[in-house]
Amino acid sequence: MDRGLWRGGSGRAALEFCGPGRAGAAGRMGVRVKPASFAYHVAGSVPEAVALLGGLGDEAKILAGGLSLVPMMNFRLARPSALVDVTRIPGLSYLRADSDGLHIGALTTHRAIQTTTDPAVRRDFGVLPRAARWIGHYPIRARGTFGGSIAHADPASEWCLLAVLLGAQVVLQGPGGQRTVPAAEFLHGYYTTDAAPDEMITEVWFPRMSGRAVLTEFAQRAGDFAIVAAAVRADIADGTVRSADVVVGGVGPLPARIGTAGLAGQPAVPETWQAAGELAAAQVDPSSDNHGSAEYRKKLTATLVSRALTQAAGE
Repeated sequence: MDRGLWRGGSGRAALEFCGPGRAGAAGRMGVRVKPASFAYHVAGSVPEAVALLGGLGDEAKILAGGLSLVPMMNFRLARPSALVDVTRIPGLSYLRADSDGLHIGALTTHRAIQTTTDPAVRRDFGVLPRAARWIGHYPIRARGTFGGSIAHADPASEWCLLAVLLGAQVVLQGPGGQRTVPAAEFLHGYYTTDAAPDEMITEVWFPRMSGRAVLTEFAQRAGDFAIVAAAVRADIADGTVRSADVVVGGVGPLPARIGTAGLAGQPAVPETWQAAGELAAAQVDPSSDNHGSAEYRKKLTATLVSRALTQAAGE
């Protein structure tokens, strides 16, 4: 295969980017970059992207916003043999609220969610625009994509936590057609998902929910990755908790769903939220790292869960 500019099977141009010291065939040098060498392809449609992924093998990766993948490539933590750029595929950037919930296109940016003026989104799924402010800094929110964040599967990711909390469904397109996977089953662990190498996310669907949802987190600096994050949903009527859900991130390889059955029927008072925070801390088993000890993460869990439930109750 010619390692300079060549024509892929789809007829679109592909370029090889070579790391330092790597030359293309016939002595030609590709574009020198920090990552290991990779081929670059641009897909103009979902079927074309799927076909490219199928033909390029298991080591090919999708490039959307690139804000998680590219830094990992620069540090050689990820070494894909090829990138399939999907940013030019039309029709994958949208927020659409209807009778069955909220549909979010895979290429919808964090900023588009944060700034949406759609009254149905802000009324029924307001936790999403509110949570977007926690994501990095403005350039990251302006370029990073919702589908890319779900596909990256960071267990402290705001979107991954909310997808699990609210029972979202991940829509995948592959050579065999479309399939839908619950978010809790789609996420397998650190940066690992149920998506096959030749599948791509096209949409994430959030069903309608009852109650009010809140996400809060703690990071060492504004815009940093969360050390611990907590996402909650509370349905409260007449001062009593009807139901509640809690998911915590940053405490293991997956967003941790907390058992909250005991909250039903409890009074919606600060003592209940404090007890729920302590319950959550008792159910997580975080590890220690240079950002904090396991005990510190447990204390953060208790504080953030209690805080989020207090906010969900409107207190």
